[in-house]
Amino acid sequence: MESNYLIQIEDIGRKYIIGAEEIHALKSVSLNIRKGEFVALMGPSGSGKSTLMNILGCLDTPSKGQYILNGINVSDMSENDLAEVRNKEIGFVFQTFNLLPKSTALENVALPLIYAGFNKKVREERAHKALENVGLGNRVDHKPNELSGGQRQRVAVARALINNPSIILADEPTGNLDTKTSIEIMGLMEDIHAKGNTIILVTHEEDIAQHAHRIVRMRDGLIEDDYPNPDIKSVLPRLDALRERGSDFESL
Repeated sequence: MESNYLIQIEDIGRKYIIGAEEIHALKSVSLNIRKGEFVALMGPSGSGKSTLMNILGCLDTPSKGQYILNGINVSDMSENDLAEVRNKEIGFVFQTFNLLPKSTALENVALPLIYAGFNKKVREERAHKALENVGLGNRVDHKPNELSGGQRQRVAVARALINNPSIILADEPTGNLDTKTSIEIMGLMEDIHAKGNTIILVTHEEDIAQHAHRIVRMRDGLIEDDYPNPDIKSVLPRLDALRERGSDFESL
């Protein structure tokens, strides 16, 4: 395998035994992703998209094949080793935000730094900066139920970025948001990508996938199509226009 790829998966398969039945969620998937790419992973229900996402995120291991992440073979690691890789290499953004309800925005963002072994002062300084970077410097002491859906997702994005991960894995990041707030979150994703971050966006929405520079489509446990996106759609000009008209995106 070449070493100039951030992600290299070769002949990955994943099967599950359910009763007497053997289910092949992934049959044979090979995929390379370079550092700095913005990739949309798409597919209908049952396509293997979610299984591949779990393997890419080191939440699951393949039944066959090899997965090299940033030079590390994670194909058959133990759960403890995978947890360490997840904390260092991957930032997750979920549809349901996955924030701790009784913790403040600052505490939620700082959480990965606890597992990474940083002291409280460093954790708070870095978390505060991360929240400022997503426009929530004035919401650090707010708990999730005191924030809008867009603000909660921005907290989740700040948490995903806090450890400077190799990959941002965004699973349906606009799935629970209205159109206006989705525009803002995708604008934030575009900003993150422009700064050199690698993003894998898992979505079933065509208009959201069109923000990616490359689209990978799955069906029946295989990659059906993989192509550069010639029609990249940016929300940043629209976002700037809305701001100029006085839309209050700080409240989202």
